[in-house]
Amino acid sequence: MPRSTDFALKTERLGPLPLINHFMERIGLEAHVPTTDRRCTVAHARALGVLLRSIVVEREPIYRQQETVHGFASGLYGLSAEQLEHLSDDRLGRALDRLFQADRAALLTAVVVAVGRRFELTFQRLHNDSTSISFCGQYRNQRPSRSGLRAPAITYGYSKDHRPDLKQLLFILTTAADGGVPVQFRAADGNTNDSVTHIETWNTLRAVAGRSDFLYVADSKLCSFDNLDYINRAGGRFVTVMPRSRQEDGLFRKWVQTHAPEWELVWDRPHPRYHDGPRDRWSVYRDPLGSREGWSLVWVWSTLLTLHQQSRRHRNLAAATEALTSLRQRVLSARARLRGAARIDLAVEEILERYHMRRYLKVKRTVRQLHTFKQARRGRPGADTAYRRITRRRYDLEWTVDAAAIAYDEKSDGMYPLLSNDLKLTSAQVLEAHKGQPAIEKRFEQIKSVHEIAPVFLKNPNHIETLFTLYFLALLIQALIERELRLAMKRERLKELPLYPEQRSCKRPTTEQILRLFSLAERHTLIRHDRIAQIFPAELTDLQCQVLALLGVPEHAFRS
Repeated sequence: MPRSTDFALKTERLGPLPLINHFMERIGLEAHVPTTDRRCTVAHARALGVLLRSIVVEREPIYRQQETVHGFASGLYGLSAEQLEHLSDDRLGRALDRLFQADRAALLTAVVVAVGRRFELTFQRLHNDSTSISFCGQYRNQRPSRSGLRAPAITYGYSKDHRPDLKQLLFILTTAADGGVPVQFRAADGNTNDSVTHIETWNTLRAVAGRSDFLYVADSKLCSFDNLDYINRAGGRFVTVMPRSRQEDGLFRKWVQTHAPEWELVWDRPHPRYHDGPRDRWSVYRDPLGSREGWSLVWVWSTLLTLHQQSRRHRNLAAATEALTSLRQRVLSARARLRGAARIDLAVEEILERYHMRRYLKVKRTVRQLHTFKQARRGRPGADTAYRRITRRRYDLEWTVDAAAIAYDEKSDGMYPLLSNDLKLTSAQVLEAHKGQPAIEKRFEQIKSVHEIAPVFLKNPNHIETLFTLYFLALLIQALIERELRLAMKRERLKELPLYPEQRSCKRPTTEQILRLFSLAERHTLIRHDRIAQIFPAELTDLQCQVLALLGVPEHAFRS
């Protein structure tokens, strides 16, 4: 009978990798990646697949990829034992170089078209937005590569992360309304204005959708004459927010001072956060005159947005008044260092700009004369002592609240205009299209918090842009897993699944919760005399089996 010391138990981590591999095979990602050089032991597609899986599962720097792959069962990263020995950061860097030299726009278009065909994804409505990715390095002397291609410049610009002290890149993303699946990505220079990115983005989306009549939804940066005229002439449709700088906006806000629009109630829902809070009501009003181009102009009014804007105005007014009071005390102090008129005016402007109170606070710098008296001659003062007056000029601050301006703006609180060139859309449909726009912010939150795109542990800007391409593909896989599970729950009439900690119910599962469900999956191998005696496959719970069945993933993917 063999002794117990003749056996060794080997534990191999599976995690959610079999699930991710199943979706990567359905998408066919490796088929679209450029072919490799025969001199390479690890193909470009395999090397990039390692980085992609690492982003989805657990984000690690490139120099630690070999350690990460060793922690999982062999073959889950698509590499053999021999290939694993050649997986170095230099090998991954060469794969990123090859992807940078390839036509990445055409590659992503082919991938998204394949996704639309295999997952029956519709491209009826597409949402576009951008965010900034901050960098902590210097990134000087960014030069084109040997092939002449130039990566986007990492430089200072308008930081949407509120970090103007850091350089950045602009991450432009477009998602489909059907499940919020990413369908287009592009990186741009850190100082790029959003308004100049839409035409190129729209042309790419037209190639992805295979037509031009999809509904393109974006924020107010889309609302420029060049952008809207180009899309309209090309047969496209759009919904965007009209900025406050347009003349139509000012005319309507002036009109509502003396008129009451005929609002059409679209939604009347409970408060999204507080059960005892005010109801969330959304109403629309179609401007009979439309825009100056003849397009539909729909005004939206939200009761909760009204309360929010009024509260923010009063809060900023109180903060600005407190800051001005503190500044006045500094000016009037006996040892004040802030005495020059120009410096005082600059400090006042900074306060009004910081709290957006230039319209409501009228600040005036005045001059106060301070008189002191001193003896004309030395000696003990008496009845006949002469005195001379010394006058000093000191600045002071006075301000008043413009109540008329506040009352004027309160008439239109919670209202904003939407512009669309599709005259067939009803006012409610225009609002519904625009309300789908915040869903793209969830993708930005996932890429920054869940996938931790920053900080970026790379110095080469070419590698950074190609790494961002892999992050887009990670978002694509994540969104498809999330969409497939939610559609399956709807098909099977399941309202919730116990995916939260302590098996609490979840009505709208996210990929993060799904991957966490399989994070502890392991298989064990019994080895005797360097030979496999028996393999103990992963033991799946009833909930794990249910989720796999809903996603269409066979159980043997975890047990083979």
